[in-house]
Amino acid sequence: MWFVAIGVLVLILNIAGIGPVGAWTWKEHWWIMLSPFALAALWWAWADWSGLTQRKAMKKVDDKREARRQKSLDALGLQSPRKGKR
Repeated sequence: MWFVAIGVLVLILNIAGIGPVGAWTWKEHWWIMLSPFALAALWWAWADWSGLTQRKAMKKVDDKREARRQKSLDALGLQSPRKGKR
């Protein structure tokens, strides 16, 4: 996501003519202006290939499941074994 944000920022700076980025021409510096988008595509491809995206999604589901379980136990007045032992 950061690569996309950087790419959009570079494009906005170039179109608005702000700073040194505003002086860049598409003919000479197209690769610099588009490289953050290429890096974002590579990052997303790697994250999907390595399973990082799936692991994060599974952890999020597991965390929600555990929070629901804990909320149900608290609502029933039951304590988890670790809370009551101390």
